[in-house]
Amino acid sequence: MTFFNFFPFVAQHDAMDCGPACLAMISKFYGKSHSLQYLRDVSFLTREGVSLSGLNEAAENIGLESMGVKITLSKLLDENPFPCIVFWNNAHFVVLYGIRKKFFSNKRIFQIADPAKGYINISEKAFLQCWNNNADEGVAFLVYPTEKFYKMEPKEKEKYQIKYLLTYLNPYRKELLQLFFSLALGSAMTLVFPFLTASLIDKGVNQKSLDIVFIILLAQIFLFAGSVIIEIVRNWLVIYIGARINIAIISDFFKKIMKLPLHFFDTKFLGDFYQRIQDHSRIEHFLTSQSLTTFFSLINFLIFFIVLLRYDYKILIVYVTLTLLAVFWSRIFLKNRERLDYFRFKSNALNQQAVNEMIHGIQEIKLNNFENYKINEWEKVQIEVFDVNLKILKLDQLQLTGFDFINQLKNIIVTYLAAREVIIGNITLGSMLGISYIIGQMNSPVNQLIVFFRSLQDAQLSMLRLTEVQNHKEEEEKGQRRIKFKSGQKGKGGINIRNLNFQFEGPHSPLVLKNINFNIPAGKTTAIVGASGGGKTTLMKLLLLFYKPTNGTIKIDQHDLSQISPLSWRKNCGVVMQDGYIFADTIERNIATQDINIDKEKLANAIKIANIGDFIESLPLKEKTIIGATGNGISGGQRQRILLARAVYKEPQYVFFDEATSALDTENEKIIHDHLGDFFKNKTVLIIAHRLSTVKHADQIVVLKEGEIMEIGNHRSLLKQKGTYYNLVKNQLNLDKI
Repeated sequence: MTFFNFFPFVAQHDAMDCGPACLAMISKFYGKSHSLQYLRDVSFLTREGVSLSGLNEAAENIGLESMGVKITLSKLLDENPFPCIVFWNNAHFVVLYGIRKKFFSNKRIFQIADPAKGYINISEKAFLQCWNNNADEGVAFLVYPTEKFYKMEPKEKEKYQIKYLLTYLNPYRKELLQLFFSLALGSAMTLVFPFLTASLIDKGVNQKSLDIVFIILLAQIFLFAGSVIIEIVRNWLVIYIGARINIAIISDFFKKIMKLPLHFFDTKFLGDFYQRIQDHSRIEHFLTSQSLTTFFSLINFLIFFIVLLRYDYKILIVYVTLTLLAVFWSRIFLKNRERLDYFRFKSNALNQQAVNEMIHGIQEIKLNNFENYKINEWEKVQIEVFDVNLKILKLDQLQLTGFDFINQLKNIIVTYLAAREVIIGNITLGSMLGISYIIGQMNSPVNQLIVFFRSLQDAQLSMLRLTEVQNHKEEEEKGQRRIKFKSGQKGKGGINIRNLNFQFEGPHSPLVLKNINFNIPAGKTTAIVGASGGGKTTLMKLLLLFYKPTNGTIKIDQHDLSQISPLSWRKNCGVVMQDGYIFADTIERNIATQDINIDKEKLANAIKIANIGDFIESLPLKEKTIIGATGNGISGGQRQRILLARAVYKEPQYVFFDEATSALDTENEKIIHDHLGDFFKNKTVLIIAHRLSTVKHADQIVVLKEGEIMEIGNHRSLLKQKGTYYNLVKNQLNLDKI
């Protein structure tokens, strides 16, 4: 059996990254460092994580021969395929990189690299429990390098640019100059104190001159008062610059994620985004507090270094030697801090996600007696957060204790040497006190340097996580066609779909849509029906550029949809999705989302068509009433009517409705359908519905089943065929009366 003394570790950055992180570790073990983002992309990551099929695609992409197997432990040990990826607790991937035996008992210890928790050594019993739940076989993913792997240039990790960070400081050059000046003045004042101390003893106390003592002490008071004023000004400047930079960083983050394709969000949880936003404060802290402060601290250190050299070079040599030892001691812990920081990020993100789910899901939690389970799950997350924080605390204590011990030892030795020099008459008592003061002032920059290293590391890690988002390809690309229709203008060729296939994961995953071919005529209403899970909503999302087709084409008025600007396309689309979102804002703002100045005439028309006027008039503040997460509760039907009004307000050329009236009662549905009849004129309309009375008057009905088109026609022609559509409607409508 193989025992590895060292195995490279790669932490997962987000909740769904365990599979790509495991591949990154194995790739690094064999000598190639591939970007985690690249491995995410080629493993077809989804919100559920990555499948064995996706891992296989990613492995082949970087030249690794791979095979997913169900295997017994004894056979796994015989094969000796380490490092390999194993499926962990039915929900996670980890790397089994070696097995060793205890020296005395000869029992096996399994060595695990868990991208979520780090290096783990566990017993055979614990391994079997996590790997196969004590069944006969567990799932393993065996990976071996090929010639292609060694020839292939690795996809490098994302590199953060310090120049990019410095751009945030450019708008505050005036304030930074003031801050620079205040720090320089403070440093100059600090340099005067050791000479005043030496003069106080040698010229005041030794010569028994109270006048000199009084003058020197008065000078110290004025210097201290000046230092306090400078410190107050500096703190105000730091707060001002820091707050502005923090806003700028987070604002740029939001602007960037608004430009990303919608499929990017499929693999992210809210907690990941919340934690990234909080992470940015570390970048701001480094830019405004640590960098400038450390710069001037080091200048002070160099000046005091020269002054101490003037007093005694032997003391300086001892001081520098022990200082370098203390700095080296602190530096050796930074790698472990980096690893723990990823775990801290993950556990805090899970905590944010758990809290968010409990708050937003409180209704369903209470209705389904889910309270105890959710609280227990939250407590498990707290245990994980505590465990990570405890590990960070232990590491920090070990680092700081060793650093402080070396520093204290240094101070004692230097004090002894200075006292010895006084006793043998080489220096005066005042000089000794001056040396003590200088040593104290030189210790401060050294301490500041250690804090700087930690702050720099925190900023680098946060910047890497920021870079993952900033480097992601935006939805809008140069050269894309921009389209715009005049209100009421009829499209020329409608929507033409040819040989369309789509799958969420790699080429070996099942097709969600298979060989879709049909036209959505311009100015007509097309309905898509079929059982749940048949691919109806996925098709609509492809039309709205949520995803790109695996194969085939979609053309809008003879223009390839993939070449059209998503922004301009959606401006021409009125959309109601099943899970449409109501913002915590006024009713009018929820309807007129895009207009800064709301068009009252368009608003009134949208409210009328959506038949929500009576509800709005019943509210004290009418359309100014705040609804949503922090406002008045609304029913499912009212929510759908607001979403309908939002789509109508846009006056779009293309209309996409996905179960847009499913929550409405029969009376409201009929009124709205009558209103929509006029609204749909000269518009290209696509409707998805289970309630077949909603689509019976459509010009064209497309029947989807398991991702394939079964039938196309109108209501009456499809009933005559007595096929799939007939079977769908017979339980909803009285066919004898149709």
